Amino acid sequence: MNLVWRVSVFVLCIGAFTSGALRPNVVKVGAIFTFSTINGKVARIAMKAAEEDVNSDPTNLGGSKLSIIMHDSNFSGFLSIIGALKYMETDTVAIIGPQNAVMAHVLSHIANELHVPLLSFTALDPTLSPLQYPYFVQTAPNDQFQMSAIADMISYFGWGEVIAVYSDDDQSRNGVIALGDKLADRRCKISYKAALPPDPTATRSEVKDQLVKLQMMEARVIILHTFSKTGLLVVDEARNLGMMDTGYVWIATTWLSTVLDSTLPLSSKTADSIQGVLTLRPHTPDSGRKRAFMSRWHKLSNGSIGLNPYGLYAYDTVWMLTRAMKLFFDQGGNMSFSNSARLSHLGGGALNLSALSIFDGGKRLLNNILQLNVTGVTGTIQFNPDRSPFRPSYDILNVIKNGYRTIGYWSNYSGLSVVTPEMLYSRPPNRSSSSQQLSSVVWPGGATKKPRGWVIPNNGRQLRIGIPNRVSYRDFVSRSGVNGTDKVQGYCIDIFLAAINLLPYEVPHKFIPFGDGHKNPSYNELVNMVTANVFDAAVGDITIVTNRTKIVDFTQPYIESGLVVVVPVRKLKSRVWAFLRPFTPFMLAVTAAFFLLVGTVVWILEHRINDDFRGPPKKQLITILWFSFSTMYFSPRENTVSSLGRFVLIIWFFVVLIVNSSYTASLTSILTVQQLSSPITGIDTLVTSNEPIGFQEGSFVENYLSDELNVPRSRLVALGSPEEYADALELGIVAAVVDERPYIELFLSDHCRFSVRGQEFTKSGWGFAFPRGSPIAVDISTAILALSENGNLQKIHDKWLLRKACASQATGLVSDQFHLQSFLGLFLICGISCFLALLLKFCLMMRQFTRHIPEETDPQTAGGTSTRSGRLQTFLSFADEKEGVWKSRSKRKRTDGSPNGYWNEEN
Repeated sequence: MNLVWRVSVFVLCIGAFTSGALRPNVVKVGAIFTFSTINGKVARIAMKAAEEDVNSDPTNLGGSKLSIIMHDSNFSGFLSIIGALKYMETDTVAIIGPQNAVMAHVLSHIANELHVPLLSFTALDPTLSPLQYPYFVQTAPNDQFQMSAIADMISYFGWGEVIAVYSDDDQSRNGVIALGDKLADRRCKISYKAALPPDPTATRSEVKDQLVKLQMMEARVIILHTFSKTGLLVVDEARNLGMMDTGYVWIATTWLSTVLDSTLPLSSKTADSIQGVLTLRPHTPDSGRKRAFMSRWHKLSNGSIGLNPYGLYAYDTVWMLTRAMKLFFDQGGNMSFSNSARLSHLGGGALNLSALSIFDGGKRLLNNILQLNVTGVTGTIQFNPDRSPFRPSYDILNVIKNGYRTIGYWSNYSGLSVVTPEMLYSRPPNRSSSSQQLSSVVWPGGATKKPRGWVIPNNGRQLRIGIPNRVSYRDFVSRSGVNGTDKVQGYCIDIFLAAINLLPYEVPHKFIPFGDGHKNPSYNELVNMVTANVFDAAVGDITIVTNRTKIVDFTQPYIESGLVVVVPVRKLKSRVWAFLRPFTPFMLAVTAAFFLLVGTVVWILEHRINDDFRGPPKKQLITILWFSFSTMYFSPRENTVSSLGRFVLIIWFFVVLIVNSSYTASLTSILTVQQLSSPITGIDTLVTSNEPIGFQEGSFVENYLSDELNVPRSRLVALGSPEEYADALELGIVAAVVDERPYIELFLSDHCRFSVRGQEFTKSGWGFAFPRGSPIAVDISTAILALSENGNLQKIHDKWLLRKACASQATGLVSDQFHLQSFLGLFLICGISCFLALLLKFCLMMRQFTRHIPEETDPQTAGGTSTRSGRLQTFLSFADEKEGVWKSRSKRKRTDGSPNGYWNEEN
């Protein structure tokens, strides 16, 4: 009896172990979808086809059968939760779904708790983070990638602002947030977000109310991110409101491509409504498996619905789960479930929550899914480290009258291209602007020219253009009129009007003066009014400076500007020593020294061979002085015989020619032109002095001098009219006036007793100010460039600003004296020439001296001081003697054979 009991126990244990190790007969997988939607219908057919294909070959699951249990959520989040809980009561190893991101956020918490992988190819909210929801896997590219594709399209076509229309649910709302981030990276933005009730609850009246608001806005590029029912309602109502006509741009997310692929055929009303729309479709590369599945589709669906990419993803998701389960079983995994300790105390009641169990192998199955690297009907099934599908890409479709056409592709590998992504994968990634390409587009209304993307809002309001109400320099901006009929005119106004007349659209506007009319307004405040939306733009003599560019957008500068210093000029009285003014004292001293130097060098070179340079010391000194200074006026009477002397003189004559010409020109200018009596020579001397400085009231000059050049504000004096400039300078109230070049040119044309001192010390320009991101600023800039090219900009300038310049300003008075630096190169050349000539002369003399002067032979005095001094005296005597003398003496010495005579090296 004891033996029988032991055998029975052993058999039961072996049976239990064997049953635990064996694969189950059925592997249960749940699926949660809304069957009445396009994606729900397609997914249901595709998953059933995948289930049949898996079960048709027993080796796929090692003898187990795959059972996909489907649950219709019918647009209800509550029913989705109920369906998920029912699956968890029946030992389900995975769930495919849910269809939307709202329920994905909820069901992911259940999946995390019960370790059941949740796979979805339609809940593509980019915020479903794997860190927060580790058991949730998106098996199709999430919306972050299609928003990147849309942002690249916006940047490619050069639009700066878009409007987003979306369903106010998790997936659409978070997708629009992702779009905003991607656009910001490309210096674009979403100017308005129009939220609609979640699909499919939006009504026609709610849609119309939002679209009417959009009609009153500036942007004409509309991104429609919703689902098929709400999306078709939006485009239909937009067509009724005339928003599908020329000038609009509509870009729909992937919902529209599913309608185009699956709804056969489209109604004529729907087809008319969506003409010219751009849309995205998940790209699936062409392959034999894909073609084979597509050829089966008509039979699978009985012609009830067309296949779209999400049907392919549904089919691959089933196969993905199958491959992971087979690997799970091959690894020795068991389909075992255990009760949750957290749910055990919730037993009882109709919900029966205690029946929910944890899938013990859920973690291993999840890892198997994420590590797959197989090929399906959608291409390579592989996940990146961030759990996104491998190399996501999209087709870009353009809806036309007879259907749609593909105008290009987008991939996160190389951006926009007319070449399929799989062909680009064999090349290095290239996201440069030159590589981004799309085919031509037919836009809404049948237009083939790219829409501008924005218009002046059609709300009956004119653009409010702020202009400075100036009291001085009214040639730039002024207004005149009686009884409220103000006329605005001036140089800046004419340029603005000429620019908007070149635009291909109307710009209704009105000018609004800014300022009290008693003093020039603050231009910083005028620019701030644009930022504060008090004005839609600011037109006038507005300088483009750094602080202003931070808050507004400026057009292309229409005139150059820069700060200059103006001081009074007076006719200087003639002085006794005026003829010395062309050169500085140092320059005069250096020039005189070089005259003496050249005379001395020539004397040394000519002394031994030229009788004109010989004689008593007094005569030779006079010859040097005479020869030196006579070269300034005429060729000296002394002839130069040596080649080295002539070489030095040629260089020196060139130097004298340049110095004489410069001296004559400068002296003529000094004696005939008005000169500045002010010690101020430019902004540097003005800043370092302690003199008061005048500036134009209301301009940026005050802040520039104070903040950038650190001039104390106590030294700054605000001046208004040109007459105040003149009076302040004449009376010594200010030492100089600092203002912009265009103002100063007008001032000097009427006040010839003043002049500019120094050069411009800033470089800027004047432009028109618009709010940040305003597209009209770009068009006005283009028009200003056109005015410059056709010459009209110069004609407007001549009309308002052309004056006859005073002679005193024509000289551009900078400096009336020459410094040594101006002639340093010449003097260096002359000095080097003299040095080389002397060096060569010395070498020749030493050679002659060593050949013809005998060595001392007295050993007692060899190396002594007397011998060295004697040889030096002999050399000096040799150098002083005329060359013919020592030659004849040398012959006589050799003939006499004197032991102290000269030796001939040739013997």
